[in-house]
Amino acid sequence: MELDGDLAAPAGGRGVVLFAHGSGSSRLSPRNRRVAAALQSLGTGTLLIDLLTRDEEAVDQRTGELRFDIGLLARRLGGIVEWLAARQEGRGGAIGIFGASTGAAAAAIAAAAHPDLVAAVVSRGGRIDLAGDGVLERLRVPTLLIVGDRDVQVLRLNEAVLGRIRGVRALAIVPGASHLFEEPGTLDEVVRLAGMWFGQYLGGRSRAPESQS
Repeated sequence: MELDGDLAAPAGGRGVVLFAHGSGSSRLSPRNRRVAAALQSLGTGTLLIDLLTRDEEAVDQRTGELRFDIGLLARRLGGIVEWLAARQEGRGGAIGIFGASTGAAAAAIAAAAHPDLVAAVVSRGGRIDLAGDGVLERLRVPTLLIVGDRDVQVLRLNEAVLGRIRGVRALAIVPGASHLFEEPGTLDEVVRLAGMWFGQYLGGRSRAPESQS
């Protein structure tokens, strides 16, 4: 099985952030690529990867069924985490996962299953509540949930499950942002928050953002 991905590993980088895109998206997502570019400028490696093969993508374009198969996506993501950990860029457990929408649930499952390899998780507008029974209670890596205040349903779901995460966790609410963070300046805030979180927990010097309400 071959999956298409784009790996960037800046010289002297402190870790690698693996991107788990949301339903109907791909590694070419302009929002994820913008976050990835910002992390690269800070010296952090990134891996944007499609979790479905090309044939599976073709099927999914017709049926939409595979993009919601969170178990499948999580297994693929876990395999990629193990692959990264075997490379120089991923040694020392300095692997982060950035999950968007349904990709956040897959990120939570993979991180809970690999606490010795995954150092931090960031969710953007994520449906982390879809991770399944008991997963969040096993999630012990530092986890940041970023949600727009106009994304009312997802915000409520994130607030409801935040306390189930056992590790360090925070909820950052971005004013004026809807689900896709298309409003002016809102994606810049996602970039800032993600950079601080990964900087803190992948070995940088930035302080983690405080929880917001």
